[in-house]
Amino acid sequence: MGTNTVNSGEQLDRQSRILEAALDLLSRHGIAGVSMRSVAREAGVALGLVNYYYDDKTSLIRAALHRVDEHDLLLVTPDPELSPDEQLRTALRRVAGADLLTTKYLSLRLHLWALARADEGYAEINAAAFDRYIDGLAALVSNAMPTLSWDECRDRASDIVVIQNGMWLTSLLGVDSESIERSIARTEEIAFAPARTGG
Repeated sequence: MGTNTVNSGEQLDRQSRILEAALDLLSRHGIAGVSMRSVAREAGVALGLVNYYYDDKTSLIRAALHRVDEHDLLLVTPDPELSPDEQLRTALRRVAGADLLTTKYLSLRLHLWALARADEGYAEINAAAFDRYIDGLAALVSNAMPTLSWDECRDRASDIVVIQNGMWLTSLLGVDSESIERSIARTEEIAFAPARTGG
């Protein structure tokens, strides 16, 4: 029984290394720089192991996209220790974390967005991931602003994402920390604005 646990842990570690290698190559070279052989070399594993986990380059890229999706959902995961207002403020700040505002991560984002524009299958994965992120952010807005309709919460989440994506893009150009703070403040203004009145 102990051996199976170790083997299972080793398998997860190897598979994780393979996915991280694929993401690393994507961030540096785009889709053209990703092959089963290059991923094996980058991960430090045998080519046969990459082929064992993934049928082909397409399935490997799909898995990498899902890994990014999982990471994005963590950005909007509520912290039960905090009040609804603080949960939302924390999520709005997470997108400006030092681990995200790196050339490697932002370059990966650009390559993934370009990939989604160029391939219908990847576009579907990207669109579904985007919807899950919007829903997660809208849920945080809804908890903090319970008088808002779900549609209004989703609208606000969509507006916030435009600012967040702009912040990521401009960070590649070396945007200063004051600009980042103003962007976060703007997302908070959108999230916590009073409900619109009809009429």
